[in-house]
Amino acid sequence: MGKFFGTDGVRGVANVELTPELAYKLGRAGAYVLTKHTNHTAKIIVGMDTRISGDMLESALIAGICSVGAHAVSLGVVPTPAVAHLVRAYNADAGIVISASHNPVQDNGIKFFNSQGFKLRDDIELEIESYMTDLWEELPRPAGDRVGAKTICEEAIDDYVKFVQTTTDIKLDGIKVAIDCANGATYKAAPIALEELGAEVYAIHREPDGTNINKNCGSTHIESLARFVVQNKCDLGIAFDGDGDRCLAVDSEGNLVDGDVIMAICGNYMKEQGKLKNDTIVATVMSNLGLHIMGKEKGIKIEKTNVGDRYVLEHILENGDCFGGEQSGHIIFFDYNTTGDGIVTAIQLLTTLKKTNMSLDEAKGIMEVLPQALVNARVDNKRKKEYLKNETIKSEIEKLEAKFSGEGRVLIRPSGTEPIVRVMIEGRDQRIIQQEAERLAKLIEGLLS
Repeated sequence: MGKFFGTDGVRGVANVELTPELAYKLGRAGAYVLTKHTNHTAKIIVGMDTRISGDMLESALIAGICSVGAHAVSLGVVPTPAVAHLVRAYNADAGIVISASHNPVQDNGIKFFNSQGFKLRDDIELEIESYMTDLWEELPRPAGDRVGAKTICEEAIDDYVKFVQTTTDIKLDGIKVAIDCANGATYKAAPIALEELGAEVYAIHREPDGTNINKNCGSTHIESLARFVVQNKCDLGIAFDGDGDRCLAVDSEGNLVDGDVIMAICGNYMKEQGKLKNDTIVATVMSNLGLHIMGKEKGIKIEKTNVGDRYVLEHILENGDCFGGEQSGHIIFFDYNTTGDGIVTAIQLLTTLKKTNMSLDEAKGIMEVLPQALVNARVDNKRKKEYLKNETIKSEIEKLEAKFSGEGRVLIRPSGTEPIVRVMIEGRDQRIIQQEAERLAKLIEGLLS
């Protein structure tokens, strides 16, 4: 990773780490690098989630864009996947999202999409960083009528809703679904999209006030949705994250249906319809062993990548696949969009249930989810990769790997966006693996904090 960019753009505490000054530099350098080869006045679209810091960062970012002569189009509050789609639909030269996804309100982030709707390659991010530092004085400063301007696009949400609705060819009437909008970027688009498709929609956490995004709601806090589904006798529930690029589900009894199970349900149906290219689902090393067992039973190849939807997408592009994602709910239907899209995923899941005439309670039986324990060890951000070198930690990991060999596994990985080392243990006995994961996480915290 570079000095500024992490695994998913630039992130930090808004106005402390991700400052307006940094946003200005990102806008200025990013706009130049992504549009310097164009022979026209470049157009860059900008969307954001509902965080209170979004307006501040958007103003600074757009100032940077305009300072190199590019034209900025403000989309307002839209899901991240809307920007990935609209950058192509609007024939823009680049797209930028101001969001920290599922993180708490104090955080924010800035990530870029190129003109094809793909997140940037590492070398492009490094080039942007070079212009933010060593080559800053070489950036152009047009004057007069060559300075960039800003316009506001009022149609972005409507255009995105129309797009996601084209991903199904049926009406969703007869399905009673609760959706948790996380007080985030899907709060307008998701209810409209599903209601117009005919579903009976009950939307919760759709009243953002700038400070309540992801607060005890959304895909990272699924408990309130589970309760709502049971209390209101819904067929199922869908939970989005703050920027709308992921979704999880719960069945009619409030039981979690994660990204692995959603991929199993949709992937198997796609295979039956001859629409699963290469009969392959692209998953990550965090995906449950149950997904691999399902794949063997159904004749579906399960490929593994590093954690991160960017790695899933890279594999899809390199191998001509069309479907994959993460346990966390980042699911890419590449025939429709170039990034994880929570609303598209919800529509595809509901479409599959409708066409197979199954409830989610029934459909999830396609895959047995083996118990997993995931514990976060909070560490010094600069030391989160040292677990690979610390002999005490290495020794404990090796002991656990030997203990669970054959009936589970141990996976340790640092977060790309937070000061956390994630400890995941998979096995047959939930109590034992939870105890061991907590013990190992406590050890890591003690040695690397």
